[in-house]
Amino acid sequence: MHWFLLNAIFLPLALKFHTMSLLTVGTVAFDTIETPTGIADMVVGGSATYSSWAASYLVDPIRIVSIIGEDFPANELELLRNRGVDDKGIKVVQGGKSFYWSGRYHDNMISRDTLVTDLNVLADFDPVLDAEASQSDYVFLGNLTPDIQRSVIEQMTIKPKVIAMDTMNFWLDIALDSLMETIKLVDILIINDEEARQMSGEHSLVKASKFILARGPRYLVIKKGEHGALLFGDDQVFFAPGLPLLEVVDPTGAGDTFAGGFMGHIARTGDLSFENMRRAIIYGSVMASFCVQAFGVERLKNLNQNDIEERYEQFKHLVHFD
Repeated sequence: MHWFLLNAIFLPLALKFHTMSLLTVGTVAFDTIETPTGIADMVVGGSATYSSWAASYLVDPIRIVSIIGEDFPANELELLRNRGVDDKGIKVVQGGKSFYWSGRYHDNMISRDTLVTDLNVLADFDPVLDAEASQSDYVFLGNLTPDIQRSVIEQMTIKPKVIAMDTMNFWLDIALDSLMETIKLVDILIINDEEARQMSGEHSLVKASKFILARGPRYLVIKKGEHGALLFGDDQVFFAPGLPLLEVVDPTGAGDTFAGGFMGHIARTGDLSFENMRRAIIYGSVMASFCVQAFGVERLKNLNQNDIEERYEQFKHLVHFD
């Protein structure tokens, strides 16, 4: 790979970009997580939480839409507000309990067993966007029912520049028709390799990408966990490896953190070219590499721009060759 091509991908983080609003819709929740490195009880999690924390280092303002019970700590919302996250769209249900998930990871830190899933207030989640949220420039739809994701899109009063969405195999199993209708309405689909294969019926990820892109999205991002991520679109392919880390503490939320970094870069640049999408993949990978180094969102709370720049340079050297 020629050096000038690398420079085109790895622009310095310190460059000034125009900023536009990013809306994130998803869960704000509690997790109890057991990994080979330890156990964390009732830590803050949820797709909207992870993606908002990650994006907050790249773009401002961020608007978050979710639902919580009155058991959710007020100081956690204050920390998000201090990062420039507008939380007016988080509905607090008095007397209710927040969504709760508990899981145990296997030794490979990839496979996991779900021990408890309590929907609690999430069971009645029917997001209603206020005037500001409905005019957001960029939208990331975290893992929710396809019907809810579609209802958010239909509430947008101005067509967003980019709509990206995540999903999971559960919706492929029980709500495939609704999911395929929603996919038609988005610009970027972000899923993992198993989900891409299930959705397309193809083992080859290249064939899977052709099947999925023919159904609506302009770009497809396929996450491969510690092995990196693939970007398909505009008849091109880009691959970013995962960053080798000395220790992985907790992989929970890494995919949502990746999406937050990815969308944060797109929103701050306003550049929808394939070349810039490659940079967004790297920023997503950078943020995810921080996420897995502590339980929950704790590592994402303690970052600064130098941390991100230094890790960005690590990715730069990881893929450089003459």
